[in-house]
Amino acid sequence: MFEGRTIGFVGGGNMGEALIRGLISASLLRPEQILAHDVLPARLDYLQKSYAVRPASTLARMAADCQILVLAVKPQVMKPVLEELRHHLEHRPLIISIAAGITLADLSAALPTPCPIIRVMPNTPALVLQGASALSRGGTVTAEQMEQAMTLFRAVGSALEVDEQWMDAVTGLSGSGPAYFLLLMESMIDAGVLMGLPRAVARDLVAQTALGSARMLMETGKHPAELKDMITSPGGTTIRGLAVMEEAGVRGSLMRAIEAATLRSRELGKR
Repeated sequence: MFEGRTIGFVGGGNMGEALIRGLISASLLRPEQILAHDVLPARLDYLQKSYAVRPASTLARMAADCQILVLAVKPQVMKPVLEELRHHLEHRPLIISIAAGITLADLSAALPTPCPIIRVMPNTPALVLQGASALSRGGTVTAEQMEQAMTLFRAVGSALEVDEQWMDAVTGLSGSGPAYFLLLMESMIDAGVLMGLPRAVARDLVAQTALGSARMLMETGKHPAELKDMITSPGGTTIRGLAVMEEAGVRGSLMRAIEAATLRSRELGKR
């Protein structure tokens, strides 16, 4: 699928590195097919030494050499990046953006050449090749280009296509979601310590419990409420703990947190 193609990564931070590592680990691309650019020379040197990718000294050089460009920069620096790229896209490479809040319309308006554009919201478990990514395609993206993008993000986890109107909700749910789970896990580990467990033991038990619960949900296809009921015996320990969580409003708090993150994503997109 990527034979004879070169992919350029504009930004070599955590997410950019995760994608590079995933593509190479899955043997989808050879290191020499990947160009990387970062404003920090030390970061670029690290990527070159760690993955044998080719460094790009300028965005203009990268754009000219690549058929696919992944914009892995923060939203606040996207504008100058697009201004530097806009005059070097006559060959209409596929543009893939992972910047939160930057819409397809924003990207299209900033690029005079009508390039095919895909907007993606990945999440941080991509760093361990277990990410969840949602992709939205622009109007000129071909089926082949969309499949290329899906393959790229499947290299670091799962990927699915969504309508762009849902992207803010995706940001609030799966984009921010790892932080919610980590907060819950931290609280559970501390509770284990409170009850006398060594911290290392509590950490391992909580991590495996979270991993096992997620696999159980994915592999059985059952509703989480059904799986929860399988664990909850009448008058037992689990129902006592669940009752406390319901009294504390844990369920409603999580729903409001995701709503707040979704609304914040919309605000960022309007800037």
